[in-house]
Amino acid sequence: MFQSFEDLEVWKRASNLAVKVYEALRECRDLSLRNQMQRAAMSIASNIAEGSERGRREFARFLAIARGSAAELRTQTYIAARIEMIDRSAMTFIVNETKELSKMLFALSKSIKAKLNTEN
Repeated sequence: MFQSFEDLEVWKRASNLAVKVYEALRECRDLSLRNQMQRAAMSIASNIAEGSERGRREFARFLAIARGSAAELRTQTYIAARIEMIDRSAMTFIVNETKELSKMLFALSKSIKAKLNTEN
């Protein structure tokens, strides 16, 4: 499996995404939108980390929460681009990365659930 959440590629990419979101929103004048997007981005990596420190069943649940945060961030990104709070290249990166993270989170969750089923 893995030793620590820092070993997980999905956590590394989620952390990198959070940094990119902060950078993309550095000049954003809408503090509410900026805060919401930053919180959603941080939530992805944070839920992976927190869930990994719990049992398998809870880890799978936290991964589902992280997927929800990725979808939330993707939605906010589309809106931010439409109102010109972020540029098109930032939007493309964030949207593509949240889609990829969602796939990775789903696959990891599926793997964890399969292990749970073999234990029962």
